[in-house]
Amino acid sequence: MTGSIRVGSVRGVAVRAHWSVPLVMLLFAYGLADRTLPAYAPGLAPIAYATAGVVGALLLLLSLVVHETAHALMARRAGVPVRDITLWALGGVTQMDLPTRARTAFVVAASGPLASLLLGGISIGAAVGLHAMLDWRLPIAVLGWLGGTNVLLGVFNLLPAAPLDGGRVLQAALWWRTGDRERAQRAAGRSGQIIGMALAVVGWLAFVRGVTGGLWLMLVALFVVSAAAAERRWAELSLALRGLRVADAMTSPVDTGPDWLTVDRFLADVAARTRHSVLPLLDFEGRPSGVVHLRRLTMGPSGEQRARPVRDLATPVSRCTIAAPDEPLTAVLARLGTGDGLPVLVMEDGRLKGIITAHDIQRLYRRHRGTAARGGAAGRQGIAT
Repeated sequence: MTGSIRVGSVRGVAVRAHWSVPLVMLLFAYGLADRTLPAYAPGLAPIAYATAGVVGALLLLLSLVVHETAHALMARRAGVPVRDITLWALGGVTQMDLPTRARTAFVVAASGPLASLLLGGISIGAAVGLHAMLDWRLPIAVLGWLGGTNVLLGVFNLLPAAPLDGGRVLQAALWWRTGDRERAQRAAGRSGQIIGMALAVVGWLAFVRGVTGGLWLMLVALFVVSAAAAERRWAELSLALRGLRVADAMTSPVDTGPDWLTVDRFLADVAARTRHSVLPLLDFEGRPSGVVHLRRLTMGPSGEQRARPVRDLATPVSRCTIAAPDEPLTAVLARLGTGDGLPVLVMEDGRLKGIITAHDIQRLYRRHRGTAARGGAAGRQGIAT
């Protein structure tokens, strides 16, 4: 996720925080110190409420890390590569490869909410025990709030709505039942859109009745609807492109340009003779060194930049998505989030064989979506009988 920085690691998994995390934690700390804690433990000094509010917000942040770490560790235990954990305003995201079995997907998805429910139970139990032994109202209030928030987080995440964990659980169950991951993903995405719209309505009704938390629920609901729609689009794309190889999608041969030319010379000698908007660059040895977007060259560079080598304004090959001609196309598209996305450079033995652009994907999708729909109808009929 752009705008995030690494803040540490847990069991070898990098933990990153989006810039929105400090802002949201500050809002939680303020809400605790200004309303929640004074209502339960009145009569204390403002500094006590402020300190307890910050502690509560940090404990909640730690709870989110535990939630995402549960996903990561369960995935690694099942042999699924995990890249990192990113915390942001609406929770967290664990970046990992797609599980290859429905059972693995189910266990990985369910582990996060179960960890939150466990933390919630422990916090509430600690608050009850502390209340029975000592009359420390402020720590009791913080633990009670933390426990209730974790329980709410766990229950909310179990809603059968992609991209929430409950949506992943639903997808895994449908995948196990039908044997078709893409159709299961499409169903989970449809469920996410319906539940997200319902949550948005509930949030709006709560907000107009004076409950400010309804605005936050609306924001979360809109995110769920948007992400669920993206899940459905991806599922439809995967279904249409299933069985195709990278070689079936790539454009070859592909126009290229030398990376040592200055921007001025590149525009005059290379860009002027091509119809493409994106060009791979080759070094002196004929190996790909990066990808340059011609629009960036024509609109962005200043006079000084135009005298620099074009490779200085290109996306280096280390940040590009690389694929082999025989790889499954859907597996490569699933990796796009680890680099800068399209285009995909198709390489074999260190040499450029072709390129896959958004236009290539759209062309294949239009060609194969009718076939996929007919196959899907036949498949559903076979299951029903």
